[in-house]
Amino acid sequence: MSYEKLTKGEKGEKLFLLGNEAAVRGAFESGVKVSATYPGTPSSEIGNILSLTAKNANMYFEFSANEKTAMEIAATAAVSNLRSFTFMKHVGMNVASDSAMTTAYSGVNAGMVILVADDPSTFSSQNEQDTRNFARQSNLPVLEPSNPQEVKDMMVYAYNLSEEIGLPVIVRTTTRVSHMRGPVTLGDIPKSEEDIRDGEYWPRGHFDKNPSQYVPVPANALDMHTVLVNKIDSLEKFAFESELNKVYHFDNIGTPAKLYGKFGVISSSSAFNYAYDVINKDKLGIDILKLGLSYPVSEDLILDFVKDLDGIFIVEEVDPILEISVLAILGENGLDIPVYGKRNGTFPFVHEYSQDIVKESFNRILNYYEFEDNEDSPAIKELKDSIPNRQPTLCAGCPHRSSYYSIGKAAEELEIPESEMVFASDIGCYTLGISPPYNAADYLLSMGSSIGDGCGFSKSTNQYVCSFIGDSTFFHSGIAPLINAVHNNNKNLVVTILDNRITAMTGGQPNPGLPVDGVGDEAPAINIEKLVEAIGVKFIRTTNPHSIRKTIDIYKEALEYEGVSVVITQFPCTLIKGIKKRKPMSIQDNCTKCYKCVDELACPAISKIGDDVVIDSNMCFGCVACAQICPEKAIKAKKEDGE
Repeated sequence: MSYEKLTKGEKGEKLFLLGNEAAVRGAFESGVKVSATYPGTPSSEIGNILSLTAKNANMYFEFSANEKTAMEIAATAAVSNLRSFTFMKHVGMNVASDSAMTTAYSGVNAGMVILVADDPSTFSSQNEQDTRNFARQSNLPVLEPSNPQEVKDMMVYAYNLSEEIGLPVIVRTTTRVSHMRGPVTLGDIPKSEEDIRDGEYWPRGHFDKNPSQYVPVPANALDMHTVLVNKIDSLEKFAFESELNKVYHFDNIGTPAKLYGKFGVISSSSAFNYAYDVINKDKLGIDILKLGLSYPVSEDLILDFVKDLDGIFIVEEVDPILEISVLAILGENGLDIPVYGKRNGTFPFVHEYSQDIVKESFNRILNYYEFEDNEDSPAIKELKDSIPNRQPTLCAGCPHRSSYYSIGKAAEELEIPESEMVFASDIGCYTLGISPPYNAADYLLSMGSSIGDGCGFSKSTNQYVCSFIGDSTFFHSGIAPLINAVHNNNKNLVVTILDNRITAMTGGQPNPGLPVDGVGDEAPAINIEKLVEAIGVKFIRTTNPHSIRKTIDIYKEALEYEGVSVVITQFPCTLIKGIKKRKPMSIQDNCTKCYKCVDELACPAISKIGDDVVIDSNMCFGCVACAQICPEKAIKAKKEDGE
């Protein structure tokens, strides 16, 4: 869609928006002036859109070096009387949490929203942690939309609530809410009256000093915590009447005869959608209390909903957070009403839900239908067996493939046993190094952890330790552990910085190594080689990884180096917009069918058809890696007509 409608669409106009697009419109309708993020799926589209639209909305926007920095930018804007917005994926909240926890103590003057996109079933993440745990730890309120209209509306609501209570507000989405598309009726975008500096496009606020509020030394922090607890206590009373918490009533017409007793559902976010659909379709006659403001939980609201029930279903993704709150409320009030959720095995304890999962979970208690035999027919089984499994793979021409190939060959030529090579991987496209034939990912914890992990393996073992980290990830959280490696005299640690000139896996956002900022303006590019040298690394080599022999030799030298060595493999991502492909490669008549190009490089543009090796010229990037590893020189650039 044209994003111009997000900045210029009139009140009452309807757009068909993704949840993430609706979040952007909500920010515009809220008059946000400062926004910052580090890209992470499932929230990535928000930043991508703001990079194109923020200027037109008189909003400052940046792709920060990491989520903690983005949190700090938003927090300082909010205490300087400018509404601010920071957003990230769920694991990004781990990085941001150090500052987020204290932001709750110091509070805000203008509204501040922290949108966190959770990823149940880990579609693009290393875990499926539940952000609602952070809300309880930090004492920050949580809003949970379940569709794009609610995303937009709750953004506006969150800013007003934030200013009313003087706290940041968390808006928790999930993969399904972020990426579902639905109709959204637009509201007003306030007109900007602020003075804007010449040459800039966003207004400035003013920070009024108050160390007792903003500097949490122990004496101040004690008072801050008391104020925070009182704020949340008052918000619990507010939640009882909040329009975001709503009861959906269903009549009993058509309710199956085997359903006995009066049941209710308490739910939130995308899980509510599944519960609503099942109850409506199967005519179960079960009312739903939907918590749009899910923390703090209103005790009076829960008691009012459950007082006449014979049983309560808690439908939520991922952790049993609402369930524990409801159990505590029932126990404190002496109510003996069965609660059916995750803790007693009614609902799955992990992963994303679906209508089928919710239906089967309801049926475990209500027994209102016979489970169907889901056994596949012989024909379906045969079809499934005939479809080959396709592993995720690096793109054709990806420079990471050549890097992995080269370090493997270097170890082979140095006769280092595979068992003595430890590969510490990181978060990015290059995590796909786990797959054969590279087998170059043995351990991974979190974003930026590969170098820290490498430090640990270097001190704990006598093995050769190789850490892989992308350029964006290096800026995000790889610099500090590299300093740690140098200072602590780590031995036999080879760090590869895979510099493909972009933040590739989340959609091609810029990072500090590029000469442009988040909105496309000129910006100083940070030179990785000079930065590494300043840290104190003595062995630094930069190479085009598609120069296979040169890269193998550099890795051999690095593996034999006693201390910390850094290899910077520099070649642009093949998905960068506007990058030109080279001439595609083709197999020549002297091919001996040794299949080294297929088996050792595993490029998706190269395949076996029968006994023949074939290169898909439409897919081939022309990186010439395959030509360099062919022992018969049987791969050459494809000739064009007339050549």
